Amino acid sequence: MLRTELDALPVAEKTGASFASTVVAKNLAGATVPVMHACGHDLHMTAWSGTARWMAEHRQQWHGTLMIVGQPAEETIGGAEAMLKDGLFSRFPKPDYALALHDDDTMPAGTIGYHAGPFRAISISPTLTMYGRGGHGAMPFNTIDPVVLAARTVTALQTIVSRENDPMDPIVLTIGSIHGGTQANIIPDEVRLELSVRTFAPDVRTRTLAAIRRIAKGEAQAAGAPREPLVTAPAVARPPVFNDPPLTLRLAGALKTTLGEQTVVEMPSKMTSEDFAEYGVAGVPSALLHIGAVNAAKLADSRRTGIPLPAPHSPEWAPEREPTLKGAVRAEASALLELFRGNQR
Repeated sequence: MLRTELDALPVAEKTGASFASTVVAKNLAGATVPVMHACGHDLHMTAWSGTARWMAEHRQQWHGTLMIVGQPAEETIGGAEAMLKDGLFSRFPKPDYALALHDDDTMPAGTIGYHAGPFRAISISPTLTMYGRGGHGAMPFNTIDPVVLAARTVTALQTIVSRENDPMDPIVLTIGSIHGGTQANIIPDEVRLELSVRTFAPDVRTRTLAAIRRIAKGEAQAAGAPREPLVTAPAVARPPVFNDPPLTLRLAGALKTTLGEQTVVEMPSKMTSEDFAEYGVAGVPSALLHIGAVNAAKLADSRRTGIPLPAPHSPEWAPEREPTLKGAVRAEASALLELFRGNQR
């Protein structure tokens, strides 16, 4: 099975490309938002389509069944689970292997990265609502300002990572949005914060959520808030991506033979998340590979100066198109041929 993702992100594209997205759409909350392929899914889909075409045109070189899966809703970490619940592996044959490829901002365009074992982190998105007492902006002494309370809480939450956690069990805690108030001269009565928490270990995730609740409650008490904060989080977190070690190392060896030793490199695990993990949980040996998508000279200059380049989820993320696409198709086709030839041995 070769899988790609079909979705995009609510980001206004600022790449300057002639084909830059100008699309707007409504999100799940009904708000109108700009839309772009800020994580490279358009590149993934194009490579996936090219690989499917190449495999069909060279059918005499392999034996077996190729499952081509276009999956929606990867960015919301729900599409893979929904497809499995809809009978992906019962309405269609359950595959022997599942493969996917994702673009990467840390390697030169066309370079293939692999990592056996735990590769991409668990992701949960709690919502934290802080309550105050609203009133006139000119009379803050008659209010309990939840904007100030939220600001203090944002700062305090950073100590979970820096002071409460063993750095050998990594956490990323990001506050991605804050919503509160309607205009400058009105102090609102509540502020809502949307968080992103990434871990590898379930016990670290549980401890982090408990710390978020404890710190938010303490800040609210210190401010004299009229009620405790509300933290809502999904009951079940999506699993981390686990690259089946025998499969991953087999593919790495085959790709080194086909593409060259210098083009295929071992890479570290990442704190980003991917619901491709669900196929492995469903019992299919899986491997998610990465492909470098950055101009080699620009990447070298960035490493020299320490100035980071645009990365996935940035409005300026624009993969180096031709070498990345060609490298992705070569890598996907080579990986598939290795597995299909294995069926013939």
